[in-house]
Amino acid sequence: MIDKRPSGIVRCVNADDVLTAISFAAANRIAIAVRGGGHNIAGNATCDKGLVIDLSPMRSVEVDRHGRRARAAGGVQWGEFDAETQKVGLATNGGLMPSTGIAGFTLGGGLGHLMRSYSLACDNLLSASVVTADSRTLKASSESNDDLLWAIRGGGGNFGIVTLFEFQLHDVGPDLLAGRLVHRLSDARDVLRFYREFMARAPDDLIVYAGLSTGPDGEPRLGLRPVFNGPVAEGQSLLKPLRQFGTPILDDIEPRPYVDIQRIVEPMFPPGRLNYWKANFVDELSDELIDILVAAYSRVPSRYSNNALEPMGGAIARVAETATAFRNRTSAYSLLLLGGWLEAAESEANVAWVRELWDVTRPLSSSAVYVNYLGTEGDSRVRDAYGPNYARLSELKRKYDPGNLFRLNQNIDPTASG
Repeated sequence: MIDKRPSGIVRCVNADDVLTAISFAAANRIAIAVRGGGHNIAGNATCDKGLVIDLSPMRSVEVDRHGRRARAAGGVQWGEFDAETQKVGLATNGGLMPSTGIAGFTLGGGLGHLMRSYSLACDNLLSASVVTADSRTLKASSESNDDLLWAIRGGGGNFGIVTLFEFQLHDVGPDLLAGRLVHRLSDARDVLRFYREFMARAPDDLIVYAGLSTGPDGEPRLGLRPVFNGPVAEGQSLLKPLRQFGTPILDDIEPRPYVDIQRIVEPMFPPGRLNYWKANFVDELSDELIDILVAAYSRVPSRYSNNALEPMGGAIARVAETATAFRNRTSAYSLLLLGGWLEAAESEANVAWVRELWDVTRPLSSSAVYVNYLGTEGDSRVRDAYGPNYARLSELKRKYDPGNLFRLNQNIDPTASG
C-alpha cells in the first residue's frame, strides 16, 4: 500500500548518528521520516525525496532486575524486549506482535495484553533521551524536562527522536493462562452479548480480546482471546463461565509462557499483505453495534480481514485524562476494523468495505481514536485523538519543534491555538 522513494536512508547505530542526521536535514531543509520498528499502516516510516532516519540497528536492551527497570534503544522490537525482561520474570505492557517497535508503540500510547493490569506503555515510560529539532539531546523525566515527558507519553514522534527508553517493569509470568475460544459466526451475537456482561465484571488482571475473522477452513467465526495476569488456578475459575457459554468449536486456553502469548497474534498478520484500517473508541458495546459488526463480517470480501474489540478499563481508567498526552482513558473498548487482502486488483472492494463499516459504526462510537491506528486521515482526526490535550501539545510543539521538522507523522500543528 505504501510506495515511497526517499533520497537517502541513514542507518543509525547510536544517538550521535541520529543527532548528525537531524543537523544535516535541518541545515539543508530536507524532509525527514523516522523509522523505529516500521510497524505501522500509515507509511510514515518512509517518505518521497527526503531522508529516512532509521533506528533499526539500535537494538540494545539492559534490564535492572533489582530496580525493576529496563533501558532500551529506539530500534528495539517488543519480541527482543520481552525476551530480555522475561529472563528475570519481569515485563511491561508491550505490543501484541514481536515485530512491533517499542518506539512508535509507546509514543502513541501503547495498548497491549497487560494494559488493564499496569496501564499503557506510555504510562510505564519513566524517562527518555530525545534528540530535538535544534540538535540537542534532552533527558525527559519527572525531574528534567517533565513537559517533554508529558508530551511523548502519547504525543507520537512530534517532539524529537527518542533514542533511549526507560520503562517500569512488573512481575509477570513466566506462565499465564491464555489462548483462544472460537465460536461459529451464527452464534456470534449471543456470545458477544454474554462477553459484554462478562467484561463489565472482569478484574483488572484479566483481558479478553474479541474478533471476527475467518478460520483456516474458510468459515467466518468469532474468536475470544483471554490473557489472565495472575495465578493459573484463579484464572481457570474466572474464565469458567466464558468457556462454558454456548458451543465453542475451539478452546485451547492453557498456561503458556508470556513470550509465547506475545506471539499468538502474529500468524494472522504476515508481511506482504495489503492493509487498510479504520478505528474508533467505543463507550458501549451496544446490541446495535454487535448486530452491525456481525452482519458486516458475513459479507466481508477477503478472508484476511478482521474486526477487533480491545477492552480498556482497569488501570488505564485510573490515570487522569490530562496526566499524559494520551487522553482516551474511559472508553470501554477500542474498535479496530482491519482490512487485509493479497492482490492490488482487490483493493477497491476491500477499502470500501472498511470505510462503509466505519461510517455506519461511527455514530455508535465515541469521537475519540487511538493515534497509532490512524492512517492518513487529516488534522481533524489527529485532534480527535488528543481532544482537550491538543492545545497543550501544540504549545509544546512550538517549544521543541517550532519549524515542524518532525511533520511526517500524525502531526500536531505548532501554530494552532487549540
